[in-house]
Amino acid sequence: MNQLLANVIDLEQYPLMNDDFRIDCKRTLDENGALVMRNFVKPAAIASIKSDGEVNRHLAYYTVNSHNIYLKPSDSQYPADHPRNREVSSSKGCITTDQIPDGSVLHTLYNATEFREFLCAVLDEAELHEYGDALSSINLHYASEGQELGWHFDNSSFAITMMIQNPESGGVFEYVKDVRDADSGEMNYELSGKILDGDVPTKILAMDAGTLVLFRGRNSMHRVTPVKGNRTRMLVVFAYNTEPGISLSESARMTFFGRLE
Repeated sequence: MNQLLANVIDLEQYPLMNDDFRIDCKRTLDENGALVMRNFVKPAAIASIKSDGEVNRHLAYYTVNSHNIYLKPSDSQYPADHPRNREVSSSKGCITTDQIPDGSVLHTLYNATEFREFLCAVLDEAELHEYGDALSSINLHYASEGQELGWHFDNSSFAITMMIQNPESGGVFEYVKDVRDADSGEMNYELSGKILDGDVPTKILAMDAGTLVLFRGRNSMHRVTPVKGNRTRMLVVFAYNTEPGISLSESARMTFFGRLE
């Protein structure tokens, strides 16, 4: 037993090494497109992460981006108001892996063999590796009053996030499952447009502090609504690669972090 990990995670509620538990988690993720694990991290560990986040918040790099839901350059085959090209806004601050203290709970969790093996089993991946660059593996995101993530699809097949601090209101994670089929090239522009227009009911992922979420966002359209109030929304993103030694592209690092190293 990894005692450091036992100090971080409620292993009675979430027995990561148990095969039946892993199978049940995988089933939930496959059926719902999301796995929500409330109170995954113990309150003392969350308090420590939050404290580190406040201390290092001044290091955050803030971005405001306009983008379409595919996170790709516009396509001249379609008009500007077509769902393929319609632009939404995303804004947030971010500190990178190298700015998170070495002794942080976040490093303990990210690097724990038991946690990584659990993720492999649930995500149906043979291996998961840290990024080759020093910035991209663990990112702590900050969203203050008015900041949001616009509607989009993820380029990766899965995302792993954990809520550290909820805002006073707003900052709600909304999604619509299985809007497109990226592998077959079916973009489903009609439904995407209706979602952008606010004409489609959305599902909500409720996340309190300490909640770990595994989400498949490649085909499920999702967003985070604008934050309201004076309390900053803090969320950590754990990013892994299925191959070793891969770095986030230089253009992506400059866009999201403002630097390459």
